[in-house]
Amino acid sequence: MIRTITVVSFAAIVALTSAGYAQETATDENASDTASDSATTEGTMIEPKLDMGQPVSQETKVGDRYSKETFGDWELACFKTNDGNDPCSLVQILTDSTGNPTAEVSFFRIDNGGLAVAGITVVVPLETSLPAQLKMAVDGGLGKSYSYSFCNPVGCIAQIGLTQEDVDAFKKGNSATVSLVPAQAPDQVITLDMSLAGFTAGFGVVDIVQN
Repeated sequence: MIRTITVVSFAAIVALTSAGYAQETATDENASDTASDSATTEGTMIEPKLDMGQPVSQETKVGDRYSKETFGDWELACFKTNDGNDPCSLVQILTDSTGNPTAEVSFFRIDNGGLAVAGITVVVPLETSLPAQLKMAVDGGLGKSYSYSFCNPVGCIAQIGLTQEDVDAFKKGNSATVSLVPAQAPDQVITLDMSLAGFTAGFGVVDIVQN
């Protein structure tokens, strides 16, 4: 909002200055030099107020998430920490049929998790029907349904546990689907494609979470 107002105001200033200059020129040719000097003076006064910008630092700060490495259609996404032991997970952004980012899937490995040897955090839009649950399937299989754990301002989150059999299916598969139901259209199902290209290599270097 502030940027829009600033642009419009500056355009108005330029327009008024140009109009005044044109009027003086039409009235008195001898005054053109004076008008030109005036315009130059105004330009000099305005210019120091303009923000010419500063180079953006590419340095990753503590708490920032960054892409450490790419594996096919997956990113090894890590969070910057003070001690340099940055936790990483395997992330893919899922898009709808029009190419809009709709969900984020993040894989991590688990140690001492009982049946769960890995986990997934899935973030979907807030306008998702929670009772309909989230469904995930590999290569057109029946798949499984999962409950949503909670919602926050970012979206609604499903925290999923994977057995070794589940992980093996992802490693062997070509693609998977994540399906959700919009709260405002409970009779519709939105199915998002999840590529498994690079999953096996990326999953092998994901951090292990102690449970």
